[in-house]
Amino acid sequence: MSLRRRTLLKVIVLGDSGVRYVHKKFSQQYKATIGADFVTKELQIDDRLVTLQIWDTAGQERFQSLGIAFYRGADCCVLVYDVNVMRSFETLDNWHEEFLKQANPPDPKSFPFILLGNKIDIDGGNSRVVSNKKAKEWCASKGNIPYFETSAKEDYNVDLAFFCIAKAALANEHDQDIYFQGIAETLPEAEQQGGCAC
Repeated sequence: MSLRRRTLLKVIVLGDSGVRYVHKKFSQQYKATIGADFVTKELQIDDRLVTLQIWDTAGQERFQSLGIAFYRGADCCVLVYDVNVMRSFETLDNWHEEFLKQANPPDPKSFPFILLGNKIDIDGGNSRVVSNKKAKEWCASKGNIPYFETSAKEDYNVDLAFFCIAKAALANEHDQDIYFQGIAETLPEAEQQGGCAC
């Protein structure tokens, strides 16, 4: 019997208030002590059972000042805007920059982001103000990050989007593992044995 590997990925969801959602199929949500919505979702990806730990500030600007503690250890970032609200699209640059500044990933150019254009179900698409083309151009300008149009209300494309970001995070994690290979060999002998002077 082979043991499947379990992996925990921290996912940060950012975007303007009124845009956000916590997927109805995710496990029961609760308020973390910092006030952000925190949910988990399990996915099977190849030989791994992956638990996504999804942190969502619901776009409340007061959480922008959470800084390093909120962003620390993030494995990927989901940026969300409302296809019916131009301002939510225009603030994406700010959210993207804020994440990179606070999370400070080792390689910002390869860090896994994904963009979700949410609320495509509203008014049969008649009140839409941000085109698919415009969103894809923005993604191309940020290093070709993946883009999905979603409807949290109709449960459209949400699972697929989170599956995509989880795969990207796992691929990035693998790249980091290769990069850091061999570091343990350079540790002082006391640290290699797990001992400390205290």
